[in-house]
Amino acid sequence: MWILFAIASSIFAGLTAILSKIGIESVNSHLATAIRTTVVLFFSWLLVFISGHQTEITSITFYTLCFLILSGVSTGISWLFYFRAMQLGEVNKVSAIDKTSTILTILLAFFFLKEPISLKSLGGILFIAFGTWLMTGLRSLAELKSHNTTDYRWLFYGFGSAFFASLTAIFGKIGIENVNSQLGTAIRTIFVLICAWGLVFIQGKQKELKQISRKSWLYLLLSGIATGASWICYYRALQDGNASVVVPIDKLSILVTVIFSYFVLKETISNRTKLGVSFLLIGTLLLI
Repeated sequence: MWILFAIASSIFAGLTAILSKIGIESVNSHLATAIRTTVVLFFSWLLVFISGHQTEITSITFYTLCFLILSGVSTGISWLFYFRAMQLGEVNKVSAIDKTSTILTILLAFFFLKEPISLKSLGGILFIAFGTWLMTGLRSLAELKSHNTTDYRWLFYGFGSAFFASLTAIFGKIGIENVNSQLGTAIRTIFVLICAWGLVFIQGKQKELKQISRKSWLYLLLSGIATGASWICYYRALQDGNASVVVPIDKLSILVTVIFSYFVLKETISNRTKLGVSFLLIGTLLLI
């Protein structure tokens, strides 16, 4: 059953990327992150109360709460990097870089959760790494150095997002071990919200709320709902399955993202990108 939850998580995550790209076109990335996190918080706590798991809050240990907080904070930072990258780069390229969190998660799960890495998994990691490189459009490091560094800021933000997303998976796995997945998701979202709105007020971007168009509001709200659904499925899968398997399945969202970026955002899908996606999918299947 947890595999079905992981697949559902990937579908909703793919939709999130597209909805977010449209919603943040003319909105500060930190403000957009804060708005959609508010939607996710409402959505996640609504499900907690519908399922009646709010009564379990008092049974959460300090140890578990600490890791839920760490997971929430790392998620908030990951989102800030991710949506900044989305504003600067193409959806399919940013999503590809973001998926390198799979590799980092597997390595962290090996060192900290003692989850084994097989030869098949190593093969999957290589395929994902090569596929990601193809999708960035870069042919060499020399090409990156020859350009103005501002041209590739999305690359930096994308890798930042991937790093903190991998920490999220590890902290989340530890934090929800003895907690209902919906309740765990709702609690950690509180701390994502604190991080997101904290940065907004530090930068004074809350004044721009009045300037957000109806279209942006709509897509940010839809993005938040899609994220909430993805999270609930993701942490339900993490509760029963290994992080080193759940995370790769979740990253299949790249396929959904690429398809929608082509049909909805009219982004060009080159042969190199198609080949990159193929390598990513093969690598993911090897990990599963």
